[in-house]
Amino acid sequence: MAGQKILIIDDNQDFVRLLEVNLSKRGYQVVTAANGAEGLKKVETEKPQLILLDIKMPEMDGFTFVRLLKKDEKIQKIPVVVLTGYEPMRDMFRFEGVEDYFLKTDDTKDLLKAIEKILQ
Repeated sequence: MAGQKILIIDDNQDFVRLLEVNLSKRGYQVVTAANGAEGLKKVETEKPQLILLDIKMPEMDGFTFVRLLKKDEKIQKIPVVVLTGYEPMRDMFRFEGVEDYFLKTDDTKDLLKAIEKILQ
C-alpha cells in the first residue's frame, strides 16, 4: 500500500491539507487538484491508484468529473471516493460507480480505513 498515489480533488485547501498530512504519514503519495477540470488533467499525467473527490467545486463539479472519468476506458477503473457535506447525494453517486462516499469531517479514521481496504 505504501507509495501508492492518491489524487485529492477539492477546492477546500484546509481540508486538502488535513488529508494530505494524514495520507503522507501512512506512506501514500498525494497529488492535489482544486477542481474537476484540473483533476482530469492530473488523472492523465499522474496515474493515481485512487481519487478522493469533492462534489461542489468551481469550473467542474464532482458529478461531472465522475461522468467524464467513467466514459474514458483508460481511466474509468480508478476507484473514486466522494467526500462531501451533502448527505442526500450519496445514492446518486452510487449509481455512477463511485467506490465509497464520506461526509467531510476532521475525523479521518473511517476514511483512512476505507482507503486501505480499497487499495489492498
